[in-house]
Amino acid sequence: MDALRRTPGRVRDRKAWRFRDEGQSLAEYALILAFVALAAVTALSMLGNAIADSPGFRLFQ
Repeated sequence: MDALRRTPGRVRDRKAWRFRDEGQSLAEYALILAFVALAAVTALSMLGNAIADSPGFRLFQ
């Protein structure tokens, strides 16, 4: 009989995990990190090409 009384609480606890926002902040930080990494790679690539195309640039010569 005691198990029957505890069942609704267990079901409620199992449904409650969907509404926690602990994992949401981790996903947001991952997205921000991915965006910053992409921006850094793009900026360094463009800067590297601009330096390599500049007159007077000699690499290993």
